[in-house]
Amino acid sequence: MGTVTLGVSIAVPEPYGSLLQQRRTGFGDLAAHGIPTHVTLLPPTEVDADRRPEIEEHLARVAAAGRTFPMRLAGTGTFRPLSPVVFVRVVEGASECGRLQERVRAADGPLARELRFPYHPHVTVAHGIAEEAMDRAYEELADFEAAWTTTGFALYEQGEDGVWRLQREFAFGGAPTLPLPHQPAFSRPPAPSL
Repeated sequence: MGTVTLGVSIAVPEPYGSLLQQRRTGFGDLAAHGIPTHVTLLPPTEVDADRRPEIEEHLARVAAAGRTFPMRLAGTGTFRPLSPVVFVRVVEGASECGRLQERVRAADGPLARELRFPYHPHVTVAHGIAEEAMDRAYEELADFEAAWTTTGFALYEQGEDGVWRLQREFAFGGAPTLPLPHQPAFSRPPAPSL
């Protein structure tokens, strides 16, 4: 049956999600068209396609044990020179994201994996583009702020075209969730990155 590339993340809600996606595109990051604005809980992870039911059951258990929490974004940061990324900082809700991603990647679960870098919740607004454009992203979004209550997370799958598509949402506290109908793709295929 082959493999699929999955990711788990907390979506940045509207109007902030579209705004940051448009700004990311404006900085010249073509990947923005295929990546919904998010805070990563599980980076792109290749798994056997036939493990999807087990993975979804695991994520449903993680969500059932979770509780809503406030999330606030403010200002910018960067991983340069280690990694060519500019991001909006998570200034409230970071510790909750950290605990959540540990449960998603639990050693005894189907998504167990090591990370290349220590976990640092953030919202990418520029990745792998010209240094001048990265500087512009860092400066122009320095005053950006957003706040909301996080009520769950979602599972995404990366298509062969590089576009990340929402597969299923998982609400905290055991609320029932259903698989989503087919989601339309974004307008342009991006570079494969979550």
